[in-house]
Amino acid sequence: MKAAVFHAPGKITCDTIEDPKIEDQSDIILKVTSTAICGSDLHMYSGGIPQARPMVMGHEFMGIVEDVGSSITNLKVGDRVVVPFPIACGGCFFCDHDLPGGCENSNPENYGPEGGILTEKGGGMFGYSDLYGGYNGGQAQYVRVPYANNGPRKVPEGMKDEQVLFLTDIFPTGYTGVMWGELKGGETVAIFGAGPVGIMAVKSAALFSPKKIIVVDTLQYRLDHIKKLTGCETVLWKNAKDTVEEIRHMTDGRGADLCIDAVGFEPERDLIDRAKATINFEKGSIKVLEACMSAVRRGGRISILGVYPVNYDNFKLGQIFDKGLTIKAGQAPVHAIIDKLMNHVVAGEVVLDDMITHKLSLDEVSKGYEMFDKKQDGCVKVVLDPWK
Repeated sequence: MKAAVFHAPGKITCDTIEDPKIEDQSDIILKVTSTAICGSDLHMYSGGIPQARPMVMGHEFMGIVEDVGSSITNLKVGDRVVVPFPIACGGCFFCDHDLPGGCENSNPENYGPEGGILTEKGGGMFGYSDLYGGYNGGQAQYVRVPYANNGPRKVPEGMKDEQVLFLTDIFPTGYTGVMWGELKGGETVAIFGAGPVGIMAVKSAALFSPKKIIVVDTLQYRLDHIKKLTGCETVLWKNAKDTVEEIRHMTDGRGADLCIDAVGFEPERDLIDRAKATINFEKGSIKVLEACMSAVRRGGRISILGVYPVNYDNFKLGQIFDKGLTIKAGQAPVHAIIDKLMNHVVAGEVVLDDMITHKLSLDEVSKGYEMFDKKQDGCVKVVLDPWK
């Protein structure tokens, strides 16, 4: 089969490799009909998430069931499904508590309670390094899906791939950031990052009747795109101080009720930012999170959706305490919310496919990664067709 294989930072190519096989009777083999490049994939592409051996990329995918293990009870060959990005057994303590990212069984080599940098991680994920289970991902013609009685969801009749593909990750992730904010209606939500997760956070926030949605980004074309899609207000990031002041000005001096960090540890950085990280032995920067902590009102909430894989010194704990902030972070509990979100999509209350800017064949995956990483040609979201 053809698959997008990670070889080294900056090198992901379309290779011919062996087809996957049933390895456990709770597996299915999926014929992938659509897959996408996620912002999280760029962390491996940049080297921010380490990976030594070749691996098939991709955790946003859907397709048609090609084969099933003998213990599969809810799927059959020919079913069309969408697959959550966390790999979760469905029966451990954390799965029972709607925390699939903490699954105790899907990452046996590196699982642990500590949440360390290179050890004691959470549950498994598709195509996201050996730290998270070493599972091949879905940027391929076929993929093995473990624990398939628990994860895949059948796609309703009449729905096209692009209409439901993003239920795998970015729509649940954007929704989770809003859900953690416990909105009652009438609040102001500030979202840092106008990429795919930021767009989905805006669409999710709109379901909760906010007073105002503000989106911050460093690139005007992304702000123009998100404003056209959602009608939100936008702020072009020039520096943290001016950005925070503008948000305060838009919120009667108080700050936003909820700030969402949809960027993570690899924002655009200048030479001074990079020098600080080198001196502190840190990877990337927490500048976006720090801006959220300043831009949120006293007693407000912050949702961290962007990836932060390492520790950071000089963390502003005193500011969090003085302002009485509530911060929630981590992976979206996709299994717990995907059915509700599917209903929103089927009812036409949320449209997912209008954010796609590029459709490429799997053979063009190297081009897709470079374009998405460098933000070329107005790129916001790339969808790959494995069979084109």
